[in-house]
Amino acid sequence: MQDSFRNSRKQRGQHQPGLHFRSFQVARSREGTGNILANARRQYERYLALAEAAGDAVEAQNYYQHAEHFFRVMRGQDA
Repeated sequence: MQDSFRNSRKQRGQHQPGLHFRSFQVARSREGTGNILANARRQYERYLALAEAAGDAVEAQNYYQHAEHFFRVMRGQDA
């Protein structure tokens, strides 16, 4: 009885390849593009504020690069 129970359970570390990716595609296709752009704008403004508040030039540059990524997302360019 115990052996059949062990065999029926999914073993730790074993997963179905591609399952996460497919579920991500379905979830993404349900989102509206307006939601994505609003989120990109919010993140863009967030990283600009963090860059301006950063005390270190390297830290500020890192935040500016993140902001640039979301700027490109808003403009529809590849990041």
